[in-house]
Amino acid sequence: MNRLSYATLGGLPAGTGPLVDPRTLRTRIVHLGLGAFHRAHQAVHTEQAEALHGGGWGIVGFSQRGRSVVEQLAPQDGLYSLTLRAPEGPRTRVVGQLTEVRHAVDDAARLRDLLASPEVTIVTTTVTEKGYRRAADGSLDTCDPLVAADLAGAPVPATVVAQLAHGLRTRRITSGAPLSVVPCDNMADNGTVVARLVGEYVEASGWADRDALLAWMEDAVAFPSTVVDRIVPATTAADRDAASAVLGVRDESAVIGEPFTQWVLQDTFTADRPRWEDTGALFVPDVAPYQVMKLRLLNGAHTLLSCLGVADGRESVADAMTAPWGEPVLRAYAAEVAGSLPAGLDVEGYVDGLVLRFSNPAMRHLLRQIATDSSQKIPERWLAPLREIQVAGRPCTVLTGALAAWMRHTRDQPLDDPAADRIRAAWTGSGDEPVRGLLTVLGARDLADDDAFVTAVRERLSALDADGPEALL
Repeated sequence: MNRLSYATLGGLPAGTGPLVDPRTLRTRIVHLGLGAFHRAHQAVHTEQAEALHGGGWGIVGFSQRGRSVVEQLAPQDGLYSLTLRAPEGPRTRVVGQLTEVRHAVDDAARLRDLLASPEVTIVTTTVTEKGYRRAADGSLDTCDPLVAADLAGAPVPATVVAQLAHGLRTRRITSGAPLSVVPCDNMADNGTVVARLVGEYVEASGWADRDALLAWMEDAVAFPSTVVDRIVPATTAADRDAASAVLGVRDESAVIGEPFTQWVLQDTFTADRPRWEDTGALFVPDVAPYQVMKLRLLNGAHTLLSCLGVADGRESVADAMTAPWGEPVLRAYAAEVAGSLPAGLDVEGYVDGLVLRFSNPAMRHLLRQIATDSSQKIPERWLAPLREIQVAGRPCTVLTGALAAWMRHTRDQPLDDPAADRIRAAWTGSGDEPVRGLLTVLGARDLADDDAFVTAVRERLSALDADGPEALL
């Protein structure tokens, strides 16, 4: 079977080709973190905006870590298929918005030149929370080996914050053209976070022009915060085979997603951008209410279902939702967390939508995939609402049980987590007993020092061991 590429575009079945001819696009957007989520979300919104209004909004995507995505996409001229899995059946078509695919370290010179180019007015990022390399207090982790090496003058910047800082420095010197950096990771106030991290890198750099660079960034570079949402499971060999069968050509870069998509953006752009608002994106003065609801309800529920579901022998979110405890636990969790959300949000409608989305049998969003890096996610998703509920004097029994479920998961399951060594030490060490140690790993020393809270978590852990997920109800 021939490979998907520009050469085979003309032979695709009707209705499965790109919305625009990719050969007509210019390079106007740089994306850092070329994974499946970007290809199923921001690239699709950009292609739809291009089809409606033009503008030549081609995207050059840079992989940050592995090279497999570049090796898959490069022979296909950046083309890939997106299959949306709806309950009534899948829909597959090719997306053609990627004009180049590169590796941020291997192609550092190309990245630097693009970040400096006035033709490029947008940089988007999806590098996961840990990709920004923050310390426990949220600042740039200058003790991280890669950050330290970048600050020491490594020939090629290896971290996304350093890549942005170096690119902005070159841009100020060469063109001074305005730029909008648009983080699209699940972090609260992600634009402000990334702006602060880049600023901290510049301050620590020792560059003679750092003050001038920081002043220019203040005026010319926007870091709008965003909320992004679309469930994008890891692609399997069977998914690639199914997409290739529909297209009649081999696609090694197929991605899968649900029909639902959400993109909320803070309207603070300093440079030209695609008209994403005509593709369903929402531009608002403040994304915080949407961000809090999404992080605490959708992402928080995902983490809870993953910890409970893996222990219960379930493989996917949809599998977990078929369990007798699935929907009741989701709704109980949401009802408790709702007490921490801003006023004016349609929480009931949002939760009803989550039940439908999570129950979609066509999706295979693996629980073990969701459970990765949980120590990085829980502080925003669970601990923040828990503290607010405690301050308000209301019970937080489900969130206490959620922490116990995570602890049981770390005790009983293989770990894929940046804090794996510290987590194991909490279970095997001779110091604080495990609950206190694990709360400390999460950065919750205040909770670890609260004897009543530790006792409550310990009791919920015992109840989970005895009764399974129903112990949370």
